[in-house]
Amino acid sequence: MFHNTRSSLRVLLVCLLTAAAGCASSRVTDPARTATEQFLLSQAAAEAVRQLSFDVLRGRRVFVDATYFAASEQAFVLGEVRAKLLLSGVQIARDINDAQVVLEVRSGGVGIDRDDYLLGLPNLQIAASQTFGVEGGVPLLTPELAIIKNQYQMGVASVSYVAYWTKTGEIVAASGPFIGRAYNDDWWFFGVGPRARGDIPPARNTD
Repeated sequence: MFHNTRSSLRVLLVCLLTAAAGCASSRVTDPARTATEQFLLSQAAAEAVRQLSFDVLRGRRVFVDATYFAASEQAFVLGEVRAKLLLSGVQIARDINDAQVVLEVRSGGVGIDRDDYLLGLPNLQIAASQTFGVEGGVPLLTPELAIIKNQYQMGVASVSYVAYWTKTGEIVAASGPFIGRAYNDDWWFFGVGPRARGDIPPARNTD
């Protein structure tokens, strides 16, 4: 009798969890980074590069050297650097042998910091033996039950450069390091959301 009661409770629990799972939402992204993450990185990079000055290089043929750019997300930063050079009247050389000046771009780091807050119950993985009493079965993942949930993301980019004459190696100019930041702040209330704030296009500001 006691065994039947326990079995019934297990079945009831599974049914309740399955029903509750219909309220859960899934996050799907095709590229390696979501649009929000890409905008956080690119906007932070743009903010950092905006502070650099290339006036002393105006009219010069410059080769951009990224050899010492240690950060993994260099494409975001280097794209902004090249654009800023062109807008500053600098000619970009495709080959170092055609350049008057070599510009080495460096970065202390490019990435995203993330903080999560949840008031409620997180996702829980329950072994099949705890629900069905079967060893080696497929585990059950319970849905998240959030009263209040917050996900805060801050994109940060650091950039600096040193420029020197190609033939002599004598320094011409240096600038930075400068820091750029961008943020996205998502809130969920009783499972409804996200209500997003931030300074990037994907955010839906509520101010």
